[in-house]
Amino acid sequence: MSYTNVDALGNTNLMLDLISQRQRALGSNIANMDTPGYVRRDIDFSSYLGTMNSPLETKLSQKLGPSGVIEDREKQEIDIAEELAEMQKNSLMYTVATRRMSNIITQMKTVINVGK
Repeated sequence: MSYTNVDALGNTNLMLDLISQRQRALGSNIANMDTPGYVRRDIDFSSYLGTMNSPLETKLSQKLGPSGVIEDREKQEIDIAEELAEMQKNSLMYTVATRRMSNIITQMKTVINVGK
């Protein structure tokens, strides 16, 4: 087993944590859409993903922007359709991350079994 697999496992775990945090933020936005003074929140993956050594994460990092937790103070109303669309995107990211985690674990098992 190389350190690359261990690093990839840790990076994928971080990605799953961020996806979970984003789902909570989006859910909170929907739950508080009628709360006066509530500020919309979101998670920006780029501040975290930019530290990973993969072309995919680097592309995502460049596309999504500079900070981790974003508060959108300019937008006064929360659009339920937009929040649900973002939840769907987040769900797709979750699917990709869990498949990646499964592939890494399968590779690690293969290395262990070949070494026997």
